[in-house]
Amino acid sequence: MESPDGVLRSDVRFEADERPPLPVVAGMGLQLAVLCVAGIVITPAIVIRAAGGTEEFLNWAVFGAVLISGLTTILQAVRVGRIGAGYVLLMGTSGAFIAVCITAIAEGGPAMLATLVIVSALFQFLLAARLALFRRVLTQTVTGTVIMLIAVTVMPIGFGMFTNVPEGMSPAGAPVSVLVTILVMIGLALKARGTLRLWAPVFGVIFGAIAGGFFGLFETERVANAAWFGLPAVGWPGMDLSFGPLFWTLLPSFLFVTLVGAIETIGDSVAIQRVSWRRPRAVDFKAVQGAVAADGVGNLLSGLVGTVPNTTYSTSVAVTELTGVASRMVGVAIGVVFIGMAFLPKFLALVVAIPEPVAGGFLLVLIAMLFVTGMRIVVQDGVTYRDGLIAGLAFWVGFGFQNELIFPEHVANFAGGLLQNGMTSGGLTAVLLTLFMELTEPIPRRIEVELGMRALPDLRQFIASFVDRCRWSSAMTYRLQAVVEETMLTLVGEEESEEEPRRLLFQIRKRGGEAVLEFIASTDTRNLQDQISLLSDKVTGSAAEEEVSLRLLRHLTSSVRHQRYHNADIVTCHVQAPSDSDAPPAEES
Repeated sequence: MESPDGVLRSDVRFEADERPPLPVVAGMGLQLAVLCVAGIVITPAIVIRAAGGTEEFLNWAVFGAVLISGLTTILQAVRVGRIGAGYVLLMGTSGAFIAVCITAIAEGGPAMLATLVIVSALFQFLLAARLALFRRVLTQTVTGTVIMLIAVTVMPIGFGMFTNVPEGMSPAGAPVSVLVTILVMIGLALKARGTLRLWAPVFGVIFGAIAGGFFGLFETERVANAAWFGLPAVGWPGMDLSFGPLFWTLLPSFLFVTLVGAIETIGDSVAIQRVSWRRPRAVDFKAVQGAVAADGVGNLLSGLVGTVPNTTYSTSVAVTELTGVASRMVGVAIGVVFIGMAFLPKFLALVVAIPEPVAGGFLLVLIAMLFVTGMRIVVQDGVTYRDGLIAGLAFWVGFGFQNELIFPEHVANFAGGLLQNGMTSGGLTAVLLTLFMELTEPIPRRIEVELGMRALPDLRQFIASFVDRCRWSSAMTYRLQAVVEETMLTLVGEEESEEEPRRLLFQIRKRGGEAVLEFIASTDTRNLQDQISLLSDKVTGSAAEEEVSLRLLRHLTSSVRHQRYHNADIVTCHVQAPSDSDAPPAEES
C-alpha cells in the first residue's frame, strides 16, 4: 500500500507504462467493459424514458453513448497531445446529469439537450486549460471529499438493487445472489494469488448470475429477442440554435453540473495515479488537465450525437487497486470492447440482463474501496483543522441532501432538484468553504523577477521586508532566504538559458506560525516532490550539488508541493517560524 516514506506497493503487478501479457490485457479490458456497460446503457434509458422520448431516439442515444465511451476511454489511455490522462480511466455516461437532462428534453426536446451539452463541453475545455487558476479551490481536500461522496450518491442505488427482482420470483433469490457475488469477490481478492486475483470481479458477477438463474432472475427473453449485429435507426435530433429563454434558464444548471463532473474527473485522475505505481509519486497535474480535457471531448461528442454527457467512472480506480493491473494498455482494450459492443445488440442485452442484485453486490465491494481511496487523498499530506472541517461538513451535507434529510420540501423544487444529488450538494459545499477560506486569507505579498540566480539579491531583500512586517526574528529571515535559494537552484538547474529568460512570480503569506511560499514559473523540470522523496543515501558524481540542495530544502521546510501544469510550474513550500532560542547562522550564504 501507499506510504508517505516511499515504501514500494507490492500489490501493483503492472505499472501504467508496463505491458502485461496479452491475455491479461484482454481479460481485464473485457471484464471492466462488461461490468460497466450496463451503467452506460441504463443512464440514457432513464433520462429519455422519464422525459417522454421516443424509442427510436432511445436506441440511438444508447448506441452513441457506448460508442463515445469507447473512443474517449482509449483517448484517456493513449493521451494525444494535451488530451488524455495516460492512465486507465474508464469513460461512461454521467449520472450527475440525469435531472438536468430530463428537464432539457421534456421542455425543449432532444435538440435543446444537444446544444446545452455542446456549450457545457466548451466550458470544460476552458477549465482544463486554466486548471492552475483553480488550484486553491479544487484542492486535494475537495477532490478526495467528492470521491467519498460518490459512495453516498451511488450506494442508495446499489442497495436498492439488492431487492429489485421481478414479481412472482422467489424472495430468496435476491439475498442469495448478493451474498454469492460478494463472497466470491472478497474471497478471491483477499486470498487468491497471481492471475486468479485479477478475475475476482468477473467471477463474482458470473457466480452471482448463476445463483440468480436458479431463481429465474436472469432475463433470457431480452437476450433472445436482440439482434446479433447491427446499427440502430438514425435518430439524430439535430441542434436547437435559437438560444431562447429556455436555453439561458437551463445553461447555469448545466454549467454547474459540468463543474461537479470535472471535480469528479479531477478526483478520479488523482486517485488513479495513486494506485498505478509501485513507488508513490507526486500528482502529475498535466495528466489531470489531460483527463479533464478528454472528458470535455467526450461531452462535445455526446452533444454532437445527441446523447447524455459522459464522465470518468471511478470503477476503474477501484478495479485497478483490486487487481494491481494499472497498464494503460488495459484502457485501450476497454475502449475497443466498448466500440465492439456498440455494434452487438445481443451482447449489450446479455450484459443488461444480469440480475440487479448481482450488480448491487458488485457495486458494494467496489464503492467501499473507492471510499477509502478518497479518504487517502484527503489525509495524504496530513489533515489540518481547516481541511478536516471542510471534508467532514461537506460529506455530511451531501449525505443529508442525498437521503432527503435536509429540508426536502424546499430542496426538491430548487434548480430542478439539483441539490438532491449528494455529490453535487456536498461538492458545492466543499468548494464554497474552500473559496471562503481563501478569500479571507491575508493577501500575499508578491514580486516578479527573472527566473535565475541573478534575482536572488532582490528576493533576499523582499524576504527581509516581509519578515519585518510579520515581526518574526532574524532566524526566520535566514531560513526563508535559504529556502528561496535552494528552490531556485533546483528550478533553474545547472545552466541558465541566455536566449529566452523565463519569469518567476514569487509570493509569500503568513498563515499562523508559518510562512507559505509560492513559486510560479513556466519551467519543464522534474517534480521536486519526487526528487525529495527519492533522495538516496549516497551522493556521487555531478548530482552531488543538486542532492545537497534537495536535502537542505527537505530540512528547512515542513512540506513541499510541486504542481506541474501545461502552462505553469507551481512550487509551494511551508516554513515554520523558528523559536526565539534558535540562533541564526554566522553569516549569510
